[in-house]
Amino acid sequence: MGDRFEYRNVRVDGDSAPIIEGFSARIPADGLTAMVGASGAGKTTLLRLLNRLDDPDSGTVLLDGRDVRSYDVLDLRRRVQFVGQVPVTFPGTVAANVGPEVDMLLARVGLDPELADRDADRLSVGEAQRMCLARALARHPECLLLDEPTSALDSSSKAGIEALVRMLADDGLTVVLVTHDPRQASELADRTVTVGG
Repeated sequence: MGDRFEYRNVRVDGDSAPIIEGFSARIPADGLTAMVGASGAGKTTLLRLLNRLDDPDSGTVLLDGRDVRSYDVLDLRRRVQFVGQVPVTFPGTVAANVGPEVDMLLARVGLDPELADRDADRLSVGEAQRMCLARALARHPECLLLDEPTSALDSSSKAGIEALVRMLADDGLTVVLVTHDPRQASELADRTVTVGG
């Protein structure tokens, strides 16, 4: 299937020194790629470059062979959905957060469709993280960017999210997962990209 993303000699400056310098890597279109490295190495920063939540100070990030800066940013973010490590709920019900396909999407992420009428801010952290995944999937993305999506979860919720993420990758989504957990990377990912070190 070829590459979905490519980083070419990317540099991102911090306050006093570069956060990322001279970084190059390819992320294939198929399967799940884990981005691993020490805390502070720049994994989240690199993830955010893929849908232009941040831009590099130099170098190029490509999506399907084109500079991400050449895409309309709203179209880019529909195609490339970002889910952070702390679930963000919008005001109102779960259905209002997710959209018209709420029952199907809740079922897909392992939530009871009866939760559709619940206020989103009354969900547990694990339920809220699944809802955020459902909301991302409602945009019918080609790529899912996950920034340590299980770091705030207990072990049973973590296992459920891991199984879901693996299933999404097997269903054809390009999944890029930032993790600090070597077990998660080795058990879930088809390949790893090491940042720093």
